[in-house]
Amino acid sequence: MQSAAAGSFPSSGPTQPLPHTRPRPLHWLATAAALAAVLTGAALTGPGTTPEAHPAAVAAPDARAAHYPLDCGRAPAEVVHQATADLDRDGRPETVAQVRCPAGGGTPPSGLYLLGTPAAGSAAPRLLATLVDPAERMTVTGLGAGPGTVSATLLGYSGPAVPRCCPDRRRAVKWHWRDGRFVLTALAPQTATAGA
Repeated sequence: MQSAAAGSFPSSGPTQPLPHTRPRPLHWLATAAALAAVLTGAALTGPGTTPEAHPAAVAAPDARAAHYPLDCGRAPAEVVHQATADLDRDGRPETVAQVRCPAGGGTPPSGLYLLGTPAAGSAAPRLLATLVDPAERMTVTGLGAGPGTVSATLLGYSGPAVPRCCPDRRRAVKWHWRDGRFVLTALAPQTATAGA
């Protein structure tokens, strides 16, 4: 008696296909129709997507419609620059706004704020985070935003004797979205004229 080869089943002799397994033209037509339906559905939804994978387009928050924690007296806070990007990678854009109190002269300190889409029933964007507090007495320049990143240059003062019109220190900074929050990366401070 011969043993079956490894990985194969022993044969009990020639077999005949069962009647319900014989392919007929009707089986081929049904298979072709099912395959065409699957391919059409895939072409309409795109590769590897479902209707829920792409939320409806959402406008970026308008920095001029937000409320900021700045006390500018009777004058409204002034939005100097804004940048938008999907900063937390949730498929919706956020806005980073550089804001300050208006001033007739000198260099008023800037605040840098992260804004999200308005809460339900509200027209004003939500204030998600303060990246630079005006109490730090710095001016923000070169504001930029990209997926998961905010970049800027901060201008400040080496001491109280430096006139408020003329910051003498500068530092390039980046905030990276990591583990549900922004993490600050800062280069060493330089004199304000270095690299200008």
